[in-house]
Amino acid sequence: MRVLGIDPGLQTTGFGVVDVEGPRLHYVASGTIKTKSAEQGDLPARLKILYEGIREVVARYQPTVASVEIVFVNVNPQSTLLLGQARGAALAALVSCHLPVHEYTALQMKKAITGHGLARKEQIQAMVARLLHLPGEPGKDAADALGLAICHAHASLSFAAVAKAGGTLRRRTHAQIKSGRSY
Repeated sequence: MRVLGIDPGLQTTGFGVVDVEGPRLHYVASGTIKTKSAEQGDLPARLKILYEGIREVVARYQPTVASVEIVFVNVNPQSTLLLGQARGAALAALVSCHLPVHEYTALQMKKAITGHGLARKEQIQAMVARLLHLPGEPGKDAADALGLAICHAHASLSFAAVAKAGGTLRRRTHAQIKSGRSY
């Protein structure tokens, strides 16, 4: 299995590609897609750069599955909306390439990588470098993307074990959270 991790951002989107062979992980590639070539206020141009950049990464590295960070509401609602649009462009690019997409929160990723859900960016960088036997630490956005790929690699082993045992994992459609939305 080859996993593509995506850490969405409007100015910088990180990507990381990892091969998974049983419990072994192998680094393939990582980097960032930057939208600074488009004007600051030109949102459609920035989203186009992200969309095309992710499609290019998929074409180059041929992943079999993708893992994307779930975005939560920040203090600034405008920033949250912009980040949500960047995430939407990333999801649209992945789905248009016919990739199955799995989503994880930053807390889930940090816990999978460091064992602690409140880990700092520097800790993620150090653990990703250690887990993938890299000669140096990747950049912050690329490290988060590699962390998402590793998180899915670990989770997929658990999903496969549950499936092999005859169990099923499904999203709950009957439960509600306090705001009344179903998940």
